[in-house]
Amino acid sequence: MLKFYKSLFLTERLFIIILGFIIAFIAAYLSLPLFILLKYTFLVFLLAIVLDVMLLYLTPKGIKSHRLLPEKFSNGDKNPVHITFENNYNFTVKLRVIDEIPFQFQIRDFLFKVPLLPQEVKDYVYHIQPFERGVYQFGKLNVYAESPLGLIRRRYIFSEGKNIAVYPSFLQLKKYDLRAFSNQLREYGLKKIRRIGNTIEFEQIRNYISGDDIRNINWKATAKHHHLMVNQYQDERAQPVYSIIDKGRIMKMPFDGLSLLDYAINSSLVISNIALQKNDKAGIFTFSRKVENRVVAERRKFQMQLILETLYNIKTDFSESDFGRLYADIKHKINQRSLLLLYTNFENQDSLHRQLPYLKAIAKNHLLIVIFFKNVELRKLIEKPCQNTREIYQKVIAEKFDFDKKLLVSELKKHGIQSILTEPQNLTINTINKYLELKAKGSI
Repeated sequence: MLKFYKSLFLTERLFIIILGFIIAFIAAYLSLPLFILLKYTFLVFLLAIVLDVMLLYLTPKGIKSHRLLPEKFSNGDKNPVHITFENNYNFTVKLRVIDEIPFQFQIRDFLFKVPLLPQEVKDYVYHIQPFERGVYQFGKLNVYAESPLGLIRRRYIFSEGKNIAVYPSFLQLKKYDLRAFSNQLREYGLKKIRRIGNTIEFEQIRNYISGDDIRNINWKATAKHHHLMVNQYQDERAQPVYSIIDKGRIMKMPFDGLSLLDYAINSSLVISNIALQKNDKAGIFTFSRKVENRVVAERRKFQMQLILETLYNIKTDFSESDFGRLYADIKHKINQRSLLLLYTNFENQDSLHRQLPYLKAIAKNHLLIVIFFKNVELRKLIEKPCQNTREIYQKVIAEKFDFDKKLLVSELKKHGIQSILTEPQNLTINTINKYLELKAKGSI
């Protein structure tokens, strides 16, 4: 009986009708014939409520529902949540569904309505977009069924709860994977680049075939086998590509819900996958006060899974970043010339000049690409029409800061260091384009 009461809810329509009866009873109290008529009408109304209760409760499992969640969510992307509804009643029901989604979304009244025909099975899909890595806990799935009379609702509870881990944006892997191996990336600004020079790496010695370059004839092997043998070469492969993520306080700045740190993490996951597909070695590590979260650049079978798990577990207190320690670690741990993609941020020339000696030292032995971010909010302020003197002053200051960002690119180039200055939302595609450009030029 207690369970029955807990599942029984009155609708808004019923509240309005009851309130109307109360007012009518008070008004008709002075007129006895009208009061008697109203009393019989109220009895008919009570019978309608009993009928509505019987309609909803005579079928033991009138509604069945199941929430289907993926194994993990992709950070910063819209992730689908599937809910299946099955109507076992012999009449059309209206469902009001309250899904207890994780507290990180801060939505207390997540409600949607689903109509179901008799014996109908329907799939409903909604999307949620997380902006933080970590564990998200789903609560109960509350389904309120309402009959055609619309006086009573019966509550069903399904899917008691489940924890879902939010990983770096693995959905971008599929998005950019195909484009990186086709011409579709040129739609995003990548130009076709003629390959300069020829990098050669010895592969094998084989028999001479008509048309082979006679400069590649191996005379020692020819003398040994008594027929022409040539050296076969292939493009250099398996170059180490490291994504270095600054997780200091300068990466805490948010943009469209995600921090710059999470933009860098998402981009590192994608570029690591592209590098492995291009037969290079992919690795990552992070730094702030110390260097950690290291994955050595390899082409192992489970390298991407190892990188994904490492990126998921990155934690930081956004302290001051120590570039000196970064330089010492790279000098000590990375002996082979590598492509280093350094995700960081500089707001002015003073902040760059403090770290420039370390960047120059790193660039002596490695191909260093410094990746930092445009201040998108400044761009909005610059493009906004001015209405008064105060806004003109703000616009001039914004233009100065924006120009300083561009000077940072020139300053790095002057010291032989390549860079990418990008909007956060274009970080991944610009990084991929730069990597493919370097591959096309034979720089790595």
